Amino acid sequence: MARGTGQQAAQAGLHPIGNVGALGREQLEGQGLQGVAGEQRLGLAFQVVDDILDVTADSATLGKTAGKDAANDKPTYVSLLGLDGSRALARSLLDEALSALGASGLPDTRALAALARMVVVRDN
Repeated sequence: MARGTGQQAAQAGLHPIGNVGALGREQLEGQGLQGVAGEQRLGLAFQVVDDILDVTADSATLGKTAGKDAANDKPTYVSLLGLDGSRALARSLLDEALSALGASGLPDTRALAALARMVVVRDN
């Protein structure tokens, strides 16, 4: 599901991997690990949840103008997949990121797993 969705998102002009991917990469490289697929999944999950929050949260909670993407007719995961589809994608991406982290060979992944969960289960 994520692969097809990523292709659809790219066609819609969405660029899912950004600062979160870089943040994840810095954290993982600091622990001697490079190129983990989970960092891309985490970056994409962050963007999907950001799109969800743009339509479900208020401006005070977000700390930015809610509904701005729709007002600017910007393509988002919610406009492409709907709210339920976007939520399902975010959960799936979290599962994939946690699976990649579990397979990473790092001796203690609890903090990184908590960060991944926080990216998906957040309200701003």
